Order: sequence, then C-alpha cells, then structure tokens
Amino acid sequence: MAQAKFILKKVARGISLLFGLSILTFFMMHNSPVDPIEAYLGGNTSITREQRLALEEHWGLNDPPQIQYLNWLKNFVSGDMGYSKIHRRPVVNIIKEKFVSSIILMGISWVLSGTIGFILGIYSAVKRGKFADKFIKWISYIQVSVPTFWLGLMLLIVFSVWLRWFPIGISVPIGMSKENVTIWNRIHHMILPIVTLSILGIANVTLHTREKMIDVLNSEYVLFAKARGESNWEIIKNHGLRNVCLPAITLHFAYFSELFGGSVLAEQVFSYPGLGSTLTEAGLKSDLPLLMGIVMISAVFVFSGNMLADIINAFINPRLKENLNE
Repeated sequence: MAQAKFILKKVARGISLLFGLSILTFFMMHNSPVDPIEAYLGGNTSITREQRLALEEHWGLNDPPQIQYLNWLKNFVSGDMGYSKIHRRPVVNIIKEKFVSSIILMGISWVLSGTIGFILGIYSAVKRGKFADKFIKWISYIQVSVPTFWLGLMLLIVFSVWLRWFPIGISVPIGMSKENVTIWNRIHHMILPIVTLSILGIANVTLHTREKMIDVLNSEYVLFAKARGESNWEIIKNHGLRNVCLPAITLHFAYFSELFGGSVLAEQVFSYPGLGSTLTEAGLKSDLPLLMGIVMISAVFVFSGNMLADIINAFINPRLKENLNE
C-alpha cells in the first residue's frame, strides 16, 4: 500500500505540473508578438479584412483567451490535439511521425552516454591521481561547459565540411526516394547528432560515478577485502559495481530533461526532422495547436524519466525504502 501510495502521489504531482505547464505555455504563446495569421500566410499581404476575420473565426482566435484555453483543454483531454496550421494535418499524426525519429536519436544517445560515462567513471576512480584520471576529469569539465549547438557546429565543420566523412544534415540523402533509402543511409545521417547528444551526457555520469567509486574504494570493507588478497578487479566486481550502479542509473534517468533540451538544439543544427526542430518551427510560426501538443508530450517524456528515477531509487535504496514503508 505504501508503494502504491508513493506512485499515485508522483502521478498526481505530474498531472498538476502538466496542467500548470499547459496554462503557462498557452498564455505565453497568446501574448507572443508573432501574429498567427501573418505567420500562416507567410507574408502574403493580399488578404482582405473579411478573409482575415473568417480565419480568426475558423481558428477561434476571436474568442477570449480563457475560452480558447478551455476549448483546447477539453479537446486535449478527449484525445484531440487539434489541427496544425503550418502542416495542415492533425497534430497527433505529426507527433507520431516525428516522435519516432526523436526517440531513436535520444534513445541511442542515452544508452551510449550512460554506458561510456559509467565505464570512464570507474576507470578514473581506479586510476585516481594518475594521468588518466586527470585527463578524464579535464575532458568531463569541458563537456559540461560546452553548449550543444556549438559542439554540433564544430562536428559539422570538422567531419562534414573538412573531412567530408558525414552528411551535413537531414535524416536521409537529398533527392533519394523513400523506397531507395537503406538502413545504412539513415545510420550515416544519424551518427553526428547521436555523437553530439552522447558527449553531453557522458560528463555527469562520469564525474558522479567516479566520486561514488572513490568512496567505495576508501571504505573499510574494501580494505578488508584487500587484506584477504582480493585483486582490484575482484574488488570492483564484488563490491564496487553494486554500490555505484544504482546512483548512476538514477542520475541517468533524471537526465531525460537535459537530453530532450539538447535534442532540440541538435536537431536544429543538423536539420534533423524530429520533435525538437518541429517544436522550434511551431514556436516561430505561432502554430499553437502543434506547439501545445509537442510541449505536453515532451513534458510527459521528461516527467516519466524523473519518476522512474525516483521509483528506482525509492524501491532499491535501503534507506529510502525504510522511509517509504514507515
């Protein structure tokens, strides 16, 4: 019962956050200086006043903002996310199409950054004070400080422009029909965006795992294990991994929010057709239904990662588990 109550409390908190986020996003877009009619027409000034009024009435823009929000909320709860003004298609269809591309990009980056960061953190702790440890820490501090768009641009300049190893952008070769696109073509176009997102997620896991591993290696039971003649590998395998694995997993699940934020910038730099680039397009062109749909789906994605991190930590960590059962 205590565990179910804990999960229900997290879900209720998430729903309240989504509700607050929807209100904030809606009224910020409503007060945006971008005129949705002009953005829709693309600079076409030949429209008459009667045609403009007809568009406003068709989209419900002549209603008070409170009524517009309540209408959107009622439709959203019933599963209707609206109709995109830019793409002239249902928002739910656009999100389904773009979400697949983004989730593949973010999923591979998330797995790579967690795995590489965990290995580097353990290796750095074992080599504490030596050149390898100092080099890994130096690289990690640089990774934390580097913006996503700058890293993406540098990778484009070096590997796409100078060396010409990878394409400049887009998810498939330009001019190639969908039937002729191979898996290798898609992988080739995804490598640089994946590398960009992966590098940004490695540093946090590396530094956190390193500190936890150093605490384990300085503990009394590790000293006792050394006195019994256990090798460094046996100590890491029997005592280190189980103690540093959980904090690293918890931290990496909480990285979902940063991962999505980085994906937005990376998709813009590489012209990758995912949710991030579509979100930017919707904001610049004041496509409110599309923007609201992507924001809500993204918030659910980020909240799910944070909730999974809390649940894993609460159910596996002995100290938190005791507090949960009290």
